[in-house]
Amino acid sequence: MSRVVSRRRAVVLAVGPDGVVRREREQALAAEEPLEIRAAGRSHSVTMRTPGEDFDLVAGFLLSEGVLRAREDLLALRYCVGTDAEGRQTYNVVEASLAPDAAVRALGRERRTYTTSACGVCGLTAIDDVEVSSAFDVGGDGVVLDPRVLAGLPEALRAAQPVFERTGGVHAAGLFTAVGDAVLVREDVGRHNAVDKVLGRALLDGRLPARGTVLQVSGRASFELVQKAVMAGVPALAAVGAPSGLAVELAERAGLTLVGFSRGDRLTVYTRPDRIDA
Repeated sequence: MSRVVSRRRAVVLAVGPDGVVRREREQALAAEEPLEIRAAGRSHSVTMRTPGEDFDLVAGFLLSEGVLRAREDLLALRYCVGTDAEGRQTYNVVEASLAPDAAVRALGRERRTYTTSACGVCGLTAIDDVEVSSAFDVGGDGVVLDPRVLAGLPEALRAAQPVFERTGGVHAAGLFTAVGDAVLVREDVGRHNAVDKVLGRALLDGRLPARGTVLQVSGRASFELVQKAVMAGVPALAAVGAPSGLAVELAERAGLTLVGFSRGDRLTVYTRPDRIDA
């Protein structure tokens, strides 16, 4: 398996009132490698990711694409092991074996291009292809959320990021209970990948729909992240950054509580504020 963190010599420049101090030091870097996702015997997508928890990533990706709707839709996951130019084994292709109905859905959701670590819906032909119907009723989830718990989730997420601690170069996503207990936390160079790894593991563990939970993310709240939360039956999404207008529209239609700017002692609730006990 590829390493999640590598090390490289770099030049550090300290700029101060007395001039520039130059020194070399070893820096830790987050790994980024391509992962080809094959579904039902065909190449479905290629995404750039941090190696590790690849099966979680694939399961979460196919869930958010609408290919998987239940744990039973996924029959098996396996690596197609290859070799690089130096003869070393690589683990950059994962094959998903699907139940018949899921295989049919996979054929209708093939990507036209690759997905970067920063991209969620790149390659789909139209916005109508993105808004996939969820198998779960997010709007009917009766979860009640304490604003003090929500305000503390970014710090709880940050405390569970060992790769970020070493590199400063990865995003994170965490699934938390309504009282702030961490259920799952994952890191990746791509924020969409981090979410897919969390939700994919929840699918594999039989935790879906993820009723009564909050998905906390380290970046902004995009349309794609709202879509992923809805597809997993998560009733609330909180982000340290701002949401997009389209993300708010989708959250409102789905009945998801969308929180932005959740930093320190402040947060902004854009949809379903009735779930906040304040």
